[in-house]
Amino acid sequence: MVETALSDAVQGHGAVQHHLLENDYASEWMGLEVIRLDDGHATIRMTLRKEMLNGFGMAHGGMIFAFGDTAFALACNPARPTPSQARNITVASGVDINFLQPSFKGQVITAVANRRAHTGRSGLYDVQIFAADPGALSAPSADPNSDDPAGYGELIAEFRGRSRTISKK
Repeated sequence: MVETALSDAVQGHGAVQHHLLENDYASEWMGLEVIRLDDGHATIRMTLRKEMLNGFGMAHGGMIFAFGDTAFALACNPARPTPSQARNITVASGVDINFLQPSFKGQVITAVANRRAHTGRSGLYDVQIFAADPGALSAPSADPNSDDPAGYGELIAEFRGRSRTISKK
């Protein structure tokens, strides 16, 4: 199961995790850890392992993309949906990613996803992905509602996702 450390917004009786992760075997394989979940926000992290590297010895772009995509999905969908929300899912209608610099085995990468706009069934989300050596990782801002990524390391990628809410089948 994916490890979680959730904010008061989704904590309740015991440890609660996002329902999307219950059967998400890709995120489980990646070793994803949820740091914070709020309405329209998700912060996650993982450690880069050797099987996540490309032939150049740096993180495979597909791993960085999948990691950012998971943060995007968690920010788009409520952790504890109401009965009316449970009839729908929010999925990507399109995404763009810009790789800014490489990351390497052993680094801890953190994705910070935030909703920028939401109208009707469409939304716009930005995900910033950071990398840090394990010893260089420090706690972000003491304010749990802050979007300040200080302490997560260097910015390695920016991901922009466009979402669409559809009926669950």
